[in-house]
Amino acid sequence: MGHFFEILAILVAAVFTVWIFRKLHLPAILAYLVAGTIVGEYGLGLTGNHLNYEHFAELGIVFLLFTLGLEFSLPKLLAMRHLVMGVGSKQFLLTLLAFLVISLLLGFSIEVSLVIGGALALSSTAIVIRQLNDSGSIKRKSGQISVAILLFQDIAVVPLLIIIPFLSDNGDSSMLLALLFALLKGVFVVALLLSVGKWLLPRLFNQIAQVRTDELFVLSTLLVTLMAAALTQFFGLSMALGAFLAGMMLGESQYKHQLEADIRPFRDILLGLFFITVGMKLDPSLLITSPGTIAILVIGFMLIKIAIIRYLAVKAGESSKDAWASAFMLAQMGEFSFVLISLAANVDVLTTEVTSILLGSGIISMALTPYMIKNARKWAVSLSYDGKQQEIDLEQQNVSKNLSDHVVICGFGRVGQTVSRFLKQEKIEFVAIDIDPLRVSESREAGENVLFGSARQTEILAAANLKEAKLVVISYGAAEQSLDVVQKVRSISTDVQILVRTRNDDALVALKEAGANEVVPESLEGSLMLVSQVLNLTGVPFSRVIRRIQTERKSHYHRLHGFYPGVDTDMSADAIEQREFVHAILLTDDAWANGRALKDLDITRRRVDIASIRRGDDEFNEVHPSFVLQAQDTVILQGKPRRVERIERYLQEGP
Repeated sequence: MGHFFEILAILVAAVFTVWIFRKLHLPAILAYLVAGTIVGEYGLGLTGNHLNYEHFAELGIVFLLFTLGLEFSLPKLLAMRHLVMGVGSKQFLLTLLAFLVISLLLGFSIEVSLVIGGALALSSTAIVIRQLNDSGSIKRKSGQISVAILLFQDIAVVPLLIIIPFLSDNGDSSMLLALLFALLKGVFVVALLLSVGKWLLPRLFNQIAQVRTDELFVLSTLLVTLMAAALTQFFGLSMALGAFLAGMMLGESQYKHQLEADIRPFRDILLGLFFITVGMKLDPSLLITSPGTIAILVIGFMLIKIAIIRYLAVKAGESSKDAWASAFMLAQMGEFSFVLISLAANVDVLTTEVTSILLGSGIISMALTPYMIKNARKWAVSLSYDGKQQEIDLEQQNVSKNLSDHVVICGFGRVGQTVSRFLKQEKIEFVAIDIDPLRVSESREAGENVLFGSARQTEILAAANLKEAKLVVISYGAAEQSLDVVQKVRSISTDVQILVRTRNDDALVALKEAGANEVVPESLEGSLMLVSQVLNLTGVPFSRVIRRIQTERKSHYHRLHGFYPGVDTDMSADAIEQREFVHAILLTDDAWANGRALKDLDITRRRVDIASIRRGDDEFNEVHPSFVLQAQDTVILQGKPRRVERIERYLQEGP
């Protein structure tokens, strides 16, 4: 019974902390670490001997490395080899060396120093890639440098995981022999697994896929992962290595995405458990007794990592701005650092005190990461440009001071440049604002009227003479960025027209409320352009096509917002709040709404629209309020998912 309560305590702590941390936009990894500290022996002491959980928790690492293997593709590695080998490998080795030397100077043994160096040299793949994906920066150069460095770190983890268990055996000569022996066994196991993976696994999965049951697929995935892990463990190597190799072999197959989706729930839960067991090892009293040590360690190691990454990236030929940005993004400790620290603590290489100080510092550095990634670009820009840039800007300000009745284009990428080309043809004055220094200097040399800086800054908007402008075009695809600019522009000028381009219609309402006059969602405009071509080619007169499209635009793309959700539709809480879905409701024979007119039901007051009503083979698109519903009618509604559900209940069961 005791075990049951321990597991319950762990679950309660995990659910509660993850909820709080996600509300604060902090990574879930941190929440698990904190939950572990709360229930662990140094916290409330609710878990007895946590060795029982370590076996399960180890599976979390096994699955993590399996998915890492799936993502890890040799072609990708070869495509980025200049960055991965040039910046990634040097970053890891230099950082490892720097922290190794510092630890030795502080009087730690070579084994302990190696673990400390390894742990501090790694950054967090999970947090950084997730943040980069969310902010769309993964396509930027700084994002690519970061991904390359993380790729190499992920490879470098594997030998570290193999070496650490040997560090606890004393005697240097025996350790070298053990390592050589491990290397030989490693080569043998890798060769064995790769040959099995090349010939056997694809055929096996082809057979399994033909049976077409999901359970069998999931079970086989779990089995393959654990078999590979068991094989490497049998040879005295880490389980994680086997899982990584199994993932790597299956990463080349056509089932890669299916495997990833199947294993993700197991991975996330077991990884959560792993981080909870790591958190159990953290002694929170040390945070109170030696905050100075931890503060110095956090600031020290983050500054050293930033300096090394910035230096290497610039040396590899990247721009100073991108080098700074990726350095800020990668300054934290990674989830694999916790894996190494936990492993070293288990084999008694690290003392409790050192373990706790390292874990505490890692947790703090991870907590700072979302903030650092958010501001990385801003800081990078301010660090990269000096007085020379400001001189150019002063010249530029004088150019735009005497403009009036002009157009201000925020963002001079492809969309911004296309807009400017048409404005030039019509002899309409414009000034553009862009934060990319290369693009600004290139376009200025070509004689374009472009300001360098962020359109969120009042001075830059003033330099573009916004008060005299008649139109502001915001051409960024990202809605959050556009929202900030709309609010900024509105605070300076209340009557200038604002036109915003967005990728889709998620933030349409928010942008309108912030003060945008027109919002042009690319995906919907793309559909309209396609429709106009389709109608034109099927013989509809062009004037009618134009009329149709203008009606659609006038009603703010009303008919185009809703769509039928699919398996791959983003159903996360944020997305659902933004999206409108189309949903069909069949009125049953005893539905409450049968025999009632639409005007009596008052559906539009409940903020849902009727797209159309089907009765037998007839479809009514424009329905009159006096339309009477009958049993077996299909009512097609459009609106936010929650409201649609409410209306469905209302039509079937009544108020």
